[in-house]
Amino acid sequence: MGFFSKKPASQKPALSSQEVTDKLMGLNRPSAPYQIIPGTQEKVDLIAEWKIVDATWYEVFSKASLSKVFRIHMKLDEEKHELRTQDHEYSVSWRAGVPDLTLAVSSFKGQSTSIEFGSAYAFTETLAPGQVYKYKFNTNELKKPIQEALAACGWSYKGVAFGKL
Repeated sequence: MGFFSKKPASQKPALSSQEVTDKLMGLNRPSAPYQIIPGTQEKVDLIAEWKIVDATWYEVFSKASLSKVFRIHMKLDEEKHELRTQDHEYSVSWRAGVPDLTLAVSSFKGQSTSIEFGSAYAFTETLAPGQVYKYKFNTNELKKPIQEALAACGWSYKGVAFGKL
């Protein structure tokens, strides 16, 4: 078991990779500041990212003065019932309130925890009466729902710092 591996708590039978994909895509909702998208263009199965280029959200991110964001590249390994992930860092520059993303100069890939917020900004998402989530643009805000969904599917989350997914 790797340093970044999270094993599911239960020992129930693992779901298929298609069922896991469906479960992860089910985390998407309009009120969440992140999204999970197909990763075909990046030669991975899925990508989790902040909705920084979404017109509905970029004003929120702009006000927080984010200078970097992460995208989580994900590959499903059905044989091992694990989701292999790798974080990719992007620099953000703002032009007239619109984001311009470029791969960070350091070209970081691996596993990272980053907290980005400006002037004590915290944004909330109301899911149901009395249930509020606060976002500080912490990479764990992206990773935690994915890890919980995987555990419910009988899969594990494995962060890959070096090498191929």
